[in-house]
Amino acid sequence: MYIAKVPNRNSPPAILLREGYREGGKVKNRTLANLTRWPEDKVEALRQILKAPPGEAVALLRPDQPPTLGLDEAFEVTRTRPHGLVAAVLGTLRRLGLEKVIDPSRSRMRNLAVALVVARVTGPCSKLATARGLDPATMTSTLGEVLEVAGADQDDLYQAMDWLVTRQARIEDQLAKRHLNEGMLVLYDVSSAAFEGTHCPLAKLGYPRDGVKGRQQIVYGLLTNKHGCPVAVEVFEGNTADPTTVAAQVAKVKQRFGLTHVVMVGDRGMITKTQVSDQLKDSGLDWITALKAPTIKALVAKDVIQPSLFDQINLAEVTSDDYPGERLVVCKNPMLAAERTRRRLELLGATERDLAKIQQAAARDRRPLRGKDQIGLRTGKVIGRHKMAKHFELQIDDDSFTYRRLEQAIANEAALDGIYVIRTSVAPELLSSAEVVASYKRLAQVERAFRIFNNDLQIRPIRHWKPERVKAHLLICMLAHYVEWHMLEQLAPMLFQDHDRSTAESLRADPVQPAKRSPQALAKASTKTDSDGEPVHSFQSLIADLATIAANHIRPVNPAIPEFDILTTPTPVQQRAFQLLHVSHRLGFS
Repeated sequence: MYIAKVPNRNSPPAILLREGYREGGKVKNRTLANLTRWPEDKVEALRQILKAPPGEAVALLRPDQPPTLGLDEAFEVTRTRPHGLVAAVLGTLRRLGLEKVIDPSRSRMRNLAVALVVARVTGPCSKLATARGLDPATMTSTLGEVLEVAGADQDDLYQAMDWLVTRQARIEDQLAKRHLNEGMLVLYDVSSAAFEGTHCPLAKLGYPRDGVKGRQQIVYGLLTNKHGCPVAVEVFEGNTADPTTVAAQVAKVKQRFGLTHVVMVGDRGMITKTQVSDQLKDSGLDWITALKAPTIKALVAKDVIQPSLFDQINLAEVTSDDYPGERLVVCKNPMLAAERTRRRLELLGATERDLAKIQQAAARDRRPLRGKDQIGLRTGKVIGRHKMAKHFELQIDDDSFTYRRLEQAIANEAALDGIYVIRTSVAPELLSSAEVVASYKRLAQVERAFRIFNNDLQIRPIRHWKPERVKAHLLICMLAHYVEWHMLEQLAPMLFQDHDRSTAESLRADPVQPAKRSPQALAKASTKTDSDGEPVHSFQSLIADLATIAANHIRPVNPAIPEFDILTTPTPVQQRAFQLLHVSHRLGFS
């Protein structure tokens, strides 16, 4: 730091407290305080303190203190607040114009809503913990200061949630205008989130898509563009089946977003025959989905699909009278086939070993296993554990037990290993067979979003009881993922993810084969360094690194010198992150 005297035309010169720093290899200066109104003796005293080498004593201006004071004792840091992660996330949110999407007018409610979104990325926690982080006495970052909501309590945040959820339709409409166009792919899938408590009408016992069993949950559907950028989210009761959520999305796309021709992409459990006939066809929307295993077996039985066809090729298009006006793209993935064969052989072997033990127990001389009920009970546990009942014939008597493999059934199933069928209404001149397969595989982008919801954003457990606040919680998580999605795209060169997707896609000539990574991504994975030789990060580790940029509140020992804030100087890695995000680390402290 130093004191600069800046000429001011016909007025007295400005006396400024400044510091120098490096950014992008260049030396720059920034002003910390305006000392123009200070008496000359005080300015000179501060100049002497700043000029003194480390450890060298300087004269005090306070008569009640000893005559000399070291530079390291002339100032004290009274508070340090993490700031870099706030600058990165809030700066990205503002660069994306998300504040105006939430509400075009500035208000305290909008600032509180933005604080909830940013906090969900920087440090997801309960609303009570978020309020504590905004309390000036216990603040965990500069978020409250920058957004001017310091001191907001839990009730303020709940009011902001109630305010935000009333704007959900407008927010989604604005995002749809940005990211959805006529004729493009729209990805849709559902997941679930475990619930805390039993008093919310939306919380029901249902199929746990997130793997949390035995607890009440809510179901939510996420709508994204073909790249996985989130556009809309909708909450359903916890026992809602996947297909029944499609109608609401069709109505949203047609009526709210005003799109007359898009291609809805959903998995085989989502877009079923009923949804196609009752909703999608009537709406005029096209679709891409997949057939379930029993349906594929039925097509094989009718010779519509011939497994021998894939001895030479791995993709073919067929038609069936059961699907008039539709295209069926049949694929065979050799790697998937080999994995399923390996897994089946392992399960068959494990089942036989356990069944052999039961057979030996029934045949032994000392305390043999007797009774159909007892033998059947143990056999049922084995069959239920390995899921291989369809491949074995069991004979259970009161004093004996035998079993044998159903070799023909096993061979019939093995013939379908690696085969899957994509079903679509899109005309061939719009999407080729290979493009149809690639489009269906884009659902992996939504699955990635669900992983981010569960891990990075910690969507569960949900602790709200009012349905509208549950919906507000999901909307906050969706908006947080919107910001994080764009940050991941911008920061990709510093992260393990592939940042050269065009090259990666060009390397994947066959859409049935697994995706390939670009040479740049492979180099990052092998060396654990980026193109600049710096360590490669995950998103969370980079956020933790940015958090070390802190706002330090400085209190001079001399009461005549005003208190001031100074930011930590970014490291080269941190500087590059902010450059990629096109935001400044000085957000709120410029």
